[in-house]
Amino acid sequence: MEILTIENLSFYYPMNQTPTLKNLSFSVEEGEFLTVCGATGSGKSTLLRLLKKELAPIGERKGEILLEGSPIAEVNSASEIGYVMQHPEQQIVTDKVWHELAFGLENRNLPQNEIRRRVAEMASYFGMEDLFFRDTSSLSGGQKQLLNLASVMVMNPKILLLDEPTAQLDPIAASDFIATLHKLHREFSLTVILIEHRLEEVMPLSDRLLILENGELFAFEPPKEAVKKLENRADLLLSMPCAVRVSHALSGNGKKEVLPLTVREGREWIRRTYRNKIQTLSEEMLPKRKKVLEWDRVFFRYEKNGADILSNLCFSVCEGECFCILGGNGAGKSTMLGVTSGLLKPYSGTVRLFGKKLKEYTNGSLYKQNLAYLPQDVTTVFLRNTVRDEFEDSDVSLADFPYDFSSLLEKHPYDLSGGERQLVALAKILAAEPKILLLDEPTKGLDAYAKAEIIAVLHALKEKNVTVIAVTHDTEFSAEIADRVALFFRGELISSDTPKKFFSENRFYTTPVSRMTRGYYENTVTVSEAVSLCLANGEKGEKE
Repeated sequence: MEILTIENLSFYYPMNQTPTLKNLSFSVEEGEFLTVCGATGSGKSTLLRLLKKELAPIGERKGEILLEGSPIAEVNSASEIGYVMQHPEQQIVTDKVWHELAFGLENRNLPQNEIRRRVAEMASYFGMEDLFFRDTSSLSGGQKQLLNLASVMVMNPKILLLDEPTAQLDPIAASDFIATLHKLHREFSLTVILIEHRLEEVMPLSDRLLILENGELFAFEPPKEAVKKLENRADLLLSMPCAVRVSHALSGNGKKEVLPLTVREGREWIRRTYRNKIQTLSEEMLPKRKKVLEWDRVFFRYEKNGADILSNLCFSVCEGECFCILGGNGAGKSTMLGVTSGLLKPYSGTVRLFGKKLKEYTNGSLYKQNLAYLPQDVTTVFLRNTVRDEFEDSDVSLADFPYDFSSLLEKHPYDLSGGERQLVALAKILAAEPKILLLDEPTKGLDAYAKAEIIAVLHALKEKNVTVIAVTHDTEFSAEIADRVALFFRGELISSDTPKKFFSENRFYTTPVSRMTRGYYENTVTVSEAVSLCLANGEKGEKE
């Protein structure tokens, strides 16, 4: 039975002659799990927001959106359609966990006994008894996003919409969130429409993939059939799970009887198809370079009598090095960047830049071709009404950035997709030509193709001896770009090593390729490394 029907849907943002969505027509069955994917700016978030009338963007809409045969404008979507946003903090509106769970029900003016029963049941289902009376501000990112999901589910929606809900979460919290989503879908036959770049775990749950390209419907089919359409589309293939990318690189789509989609299927396919006489690739030694940033026994807390957020932090980063830092939500990673940028002051310890204490940089000299900081909320760097004005104010040279901004120049920065905002903000701060670049979640909201362009930019910066320190949850990004990767835990660095060694020795903070190949190939953490080893070994049955 169809629960949602889209007929000839097009959408134009104000003052934009090019439609963001073009003549989309498809239907979603009741209880279906639909994953929406596509490049940054392809219209994914616009489509999802149009399905929730309270969040529909301003602009001209053509075509029909029907929920169980009724126009969406006539439906009480506040209760019929749930929506979970990308940023956990943006959706929380109260100060206590219990009140957040009850807020939507109170707005519907339901009887108190029913509110108490539904809230208690939902808190128990999500395992929130211990968090029930906690301040929402004290929760980790993963806890906040689970609270958002619980607050939506307590309304008993027929359709659940999620716009990159794991983008802000560390790998463990993201897996927990997706597992909870799977449980809800499986146990309640909930209709789920999900935008997600993390397809390794989502693909096996999906009944169909909806792939958008420039606002048009590229594919709308079960995962295996949808992937078959990507044979000659390298840009779209980049966003697929590692098993798909490895199999395509080795043999081309459709040339093998089995098309692996998951880590498990990919492992079985490699072991069945390729030898493993050569189990690892050689690793280059890191060159010796001078230290440009040093943390010496740094302590920081936000409140005088509060707990330490940074605790005895000691490490250094060298010139031209890319140093990626992973860790759980709330571990102190962003705080560390705030201290490094001079925006936060430690109560003990010293941070040195080029051998000079940060506090000795006066009159803004710290930011004059020395250091630049791209925060996690990139909207804080925007000051103008159009992207063109932002670039003109900052003297951005579009020729130096490998992304075509021409279609974005007349848009307001706040009207951009999350990935587009990230790219615009990065281009803006790079115009200052910093020697040290601090990045907080630089690939958040980016599709795989845009992420590859960011990686190319960072590689070019490293060639110019620019030092990059990136806090990220993106293990694949770290494996591709980092010279060293570190784990941040409870305010201090626990370990740091080369990507090969770091990811090969971890079970959870690791890459999908590492999970797919370990035990058969060693120290293999990227798609290109897996492909190289398979080719070096050759297929089973071939003459050696």
